[in-house]
Amino acid sequence: MLSLLLQDLYLRSVLNLIAISALLAVSLRFVMLMGELNFAIAAFVGIGAYAAGYMSTAMEVPFWLAILIAGIGTGIVSAGFGAVTLRAKGPYFLLIGFAFTEAIRVAYSKVPALGGTSGMIGIFPPIAMDPWMPFFVMATVIVLLLVFFILEHSDFGRVLFAIREKEEVARSVGINTFVYKIVTIAFACFAAGIAGGLHAFVNNVISPGDFSYLMAAFALAYVKVGGEDHFVGPILGAIFLVSLSAYALGFGGDEHFIYGGAIVLVVLLLPKGAVGAVANMRPKKSDVKGGANAALEQ
Repeated sequence: MLSLLLQDLYLRSVLNLIAISALLAVSLRFVMLMGELNFAIAAFVGIGAYAAGYMSTAMEVPFWLAILIAGIGTGIVSAGFGAVTLRAKGPYFLLIGFAFTEAIRVAYSKVPALGGTSGMIGIFPPIAMDPWMPFFVMATVIVLLLVFFILEHSDFGRVLFAIREKEEVARSVGINTFVYKIVTIAFACFAAGIAGGLHAFVNNVISPGDFSYLMAAFALAYVKVGGEDHFVGPILGAIFLVSLSAYALGFGGDEHFIYGGAIVLVVLLLPKGAVGAVANMRPKKSDVKGGANAALEQ
């Protein structure tokens, strides 16, 4: 509803960016549930953005269908990526994701059909959709976030926690952990591909530099600042940091110091993120019961 009420174009663009960033952060955290950090997520956002942009501009596919196909295609590519790379773990998987992201970014600049180093321009939704675009972005993101929430709190999510804590035990009871890992990364990257398609139509212009490893680093910052132990943590982190970035633009060259300083301070002072800090402020049930018993004894 807020997306429909806002008339200021800049505020609408910030709202779009917050929604897309929140989806990206939740997608990154979803893979973290099984104990892996998928830095290749930036590459898959780029694949989704370029696929949607190319289908819209060169093939004249309707924008909503282009976004959907881009997401599905990205999920399929990521499943293949996961099947090859998920046998590596920890820092090795992280480094593979980093290298893959940079390789894909360079590949964009070498393909003339994708605009080369200049990128792609003219990625517009239908004119009739222009006033509704923020609402469409927000609705799409909310639907995907609900799916992530349901999966995390289902038996599927419990298996991911088991894989993170003790994968050998999960395998010993007959769980095919490798298949679970591939499905997890495929769905997370499907959502990342949707985020990329939304990014393309919201910004109308994309270039290889938009999808470097820094995008994954920012997504990780959203997760850590908001708190990775709770589902809403990445969403709050995205809202705070994207809003701060938009505000800091008014300070010119000092914006990087303000933005980076805020991340450092939050991570140092709130190691569990904003959600973790709020949770620690709440009295524990044992403390409440102890206080009540003491009062009764008096």
